[in-house]
Amino acid sequence: MLSPDPWLNLKRRHFLQSTACGLGGVALNSLLARDGLAESGALNAVNPLAVKTPHFKPRAKNVIFIFMSGGPSQLDLFDPKPQLQKLHGQPVPESFLKGIQDALIKTTAQVMASPRKFKKYGAAGLDFSDNLPHLGTCADDLCMIRTVQTDVSNHHPAQMLMNSGSTMFDRPSMGSWVTYGLGSESENLPGYVVLLSNSGKGVDGGSSLWTNGILPSTYRGVTFRSRGEAILYLSNPEGVSQAMQQARINAIRDLNAQRFDQVGDPEIASRIAAYELAYRMQTAAPDLLDFSDESKATLDMYGIENETTNWFGSNALLARRMVERGVRFVQLYHSTWDDHSNLDKNLKTNCEMTDQPCAALIKDLKQRGLLDDTLVIWGAEFGRTPMTEVRRGSSPGREGRDHHPFSFTMLMAGGGVKAGTVIGKTDDLGFHPVEQPVHLHNLHATILHQLGFDHTKLIVKHKGLDYRLTGVEGEVLDMLLA
Repeated sequence: MLSPDPWLNLKRRHFLQSTACGLGGVALNSLLARDGLAESGALNAVNPLAVKTPHFKPRAKNVIFIFMSGGPSQLDLFDPKPQLQKLHGQPVPESFLKGIQDALIKTTAQVMASPRKFKKYGAAGLDFSDNLPHLGTCADDLCMIRTVQTDVSNHHPAQMLMNSGSTMFDRPSMGSWVTYGLGSESENLPGYVVLLSNSGKGVDGGSSLWTNGILPSTYRGVTFRSRGEAILYLSNPEGVSQAMQQARINAIRDLNAQRFDQVGDPEIASRIAAYELAYRMQTAAPDLLDFSDESKATLDMYGIENETTNWFGSNALLARRMVERGVRFVQLYHSTWDDHSNLDKNLKTNCEMTDQPCAALIKDLKQRGLLDDTLVIWGAEFGRTPMTEVRRGSSPGREGRDHHPFSFTMLMAGGGVKAGTVIGKTDDLGFHPVEQPVHLHNLHATILHQLGFDHTKLIVKHKGLDYRLTGVEGEVLDMLLA
């Protein structure tokens, strides 16, 4: 029997037919907003980290940058030089110093031989010193670049140059550029995460090395801790339930969305995204730090139960777990390798803390099928000189090396780079490149290329100018690519 009210006679099929556009539109708009494609300004604004399409098909979709702050000595780790043994204790030949204009290079310093023993690893015979026995076993997966060059030899500006392509404080870091260009595949974690070591010595550049610069704050690196609360003050205060927190977030979002529609300020979009991401992270972050689902073999491989390797090993394992969860760019910092004295002792200490976890990360990514899509980078702002730097009152065996921007070593693995190979050759003292120099602007261009970007087109307009990671320079280095 039909009711006199026509709405009560409407069958489910008729209801769906007559309202398909309305319900479908709501659902579609929600999905598009999540992916950053909705037409509504406010809805689109809430997800500036939505996945974006690069300029061309990428070889890598994630980056793990292991930054060894302070400048590890390439001459004691990767680039053996027999000539240093022959000239040990003698003045550096003038031919090596000709034309150098660097206030930190002491032309009266004496040549210093490396006390380390080297061994060749892998099919290509990559050289590693006895301080890096674990990384040596990854030789067939590594591209060793011996001739990296930078423009400055002071720590902070050199670290900024390596991380952002500029010594200016307002320039976005590499991780910020990558998340700006690609977004993030993780809905519950930041797109760009920074993990700091517990060496007891802070990074010279501090947070300026993972800044968003002129980009919206959404793209700034977020520092995580590998134990306790991943991010301080992320948990709800006592007495605040999840329902209360959700209601608060919804109210703040609505107010911010109204304001965004009025003024269009991208920082409002960043604020909306930050509040909502923080709410989702309250559940995701504790799970990320819970290693109970990892096998004992995996924990042992990273050195989690070893007091020496525990902290950096935990960070390395977290890096793998983050890329598994879609985090776009993870940066591990360990400092400091700035050994102006006691180099041999300090180098051994830092290598003991980091060598095993670094090798474990590469092997773990590979065995899980993640290395092909993940570009792993190991390096610092510069290297160390072939000369000794003996501080006043130092006794024999306590020598160190000064800063060296002219030719130093970096490692890369995965992400479509040429594995099991050495790029570049230095002179007899390891002072200058004699084959295949690699300027850091070219290195940056190549990294972006592997992520699917023409580095000249990944730009942001600011105050009438176009800014990019590589500035006005940079060429893709085909010799690094598989």
